[in-house]
Amino acid sequence: MKAVIVQRARELGFDDCRVTTAAPPPHAAEFEQWLAQRNHGEMEYLARNAHKRVDPQLVLAEAKSLITLAVSYAGAGAGSETQRAAPYAADSPGGVIARYARHADYHDVIGEQLRQLTEFVSQLGGHGTRSLWYVDTGPFLERDLAQRAGLGFTGKHTNLISRRLGNWIFLAEIITTLELPPDAPEKNRCGTCTRCITACPTQAITAPFQLDARRCISYLTIELKGSIPEEFRPALGNRIYGCDDCLAACPWNRFAQAGNLMKAHARADLAQPDLLELLALDAASFKARFAGTPILRTKRRGLLRNVCVALGNVGDTRALPALEKAAMDSEPLVVEHARWAMEQIRRRAGGTI
Repeated sequence: MKAVIVQRARELGFDDCRVTTAAPPPHAAEFEQWLAQRNHGEMEYLARNAHKRVDPQLVLAEAKSLITLAVSYAGAGAGSETQRAAPYAADSPGGVIARYARHADYHDVIGEQLRQLTEFVSQLGGHGTRSLWYVDTGPFLERDLAQRAGLGFTGKHTNLISRRLGNWIFLAEIITTLELPPDAPEKNRCGTCTRCITACPTQAITAPFQLDARRCISYLTIELKGSIPEEFRPALGNRIYGCDDCLAACPWNRFAQAGNLMKAHARADLAQPDLLELLALDAASFKARFAGTPILRTKRRGLLRNVCVALGNVGDTRALPALEKAAMDSEPLVVEHARWAMEQIRRRAGGTI
């Protein structure tokens, strides 16, 4: 039965499929300590659902198995990538969007395939079998469970690393009352490597396997809804949605295999979008430009906040007219960051503008 499920997962486009039990995750206590130290910042949903994250039985009563799945979003040159654009020599600078977000929203793409697989599992189990599926949305310690299932191991950057797929992977889960034989856990294979720790622009990886989300550029540009602390703004460079530096530094990516499921949903226009064009977006054009992508999560105010910071870091005086207009925006968050950006550009210009 398990082999049939794995085969069906492959047919639906998943790059790996493993099974573990529905027992509590191995590092539940460490997660609770991480929350107690407020390392999750403003991501209150993590604390709100903590009781479920440390006990899968609270997600689905009488659950026996948890099927963990991986979808690769690696492409050509997945192991290395320039994250910062030089101050612009062309008419306008470009912004950097995290690799995973340069596609249609993975929740939707993977969710449809996962729904089909979940129905297959329940039908296979027969009458009374109950199953629930999640794509980065369920109250699970998914990386911890994925390591116990043998899907990969949690690296020092706290992301999952697959020996076959690298760390450019999405995770998904099916929790079910169907009892399946579990796979052997994966052991940690980071060794003495600390490249991801060294690569982090804001020192958010405070120790091996320890992340202070409040310092992480992905958190600052996506999860944080208010003002980005000024101490971190220069480190953003021209990143406007997420950060891949710790992922790109991982040597396991030399084994990464490109997956097929996300390939058809790539958005070439998100490779390095024009910052000045983005700054000019009104509410309607923002929604139209990013419809069906994860970037909608930031809302217009969040993205333009990030764009202003990027222009403050890499823009020159040619960006000032657009920033002056943004400094009169109806959103106070945009206004604040536009003013900061203008100050940075003028300072670089010697204060003559």
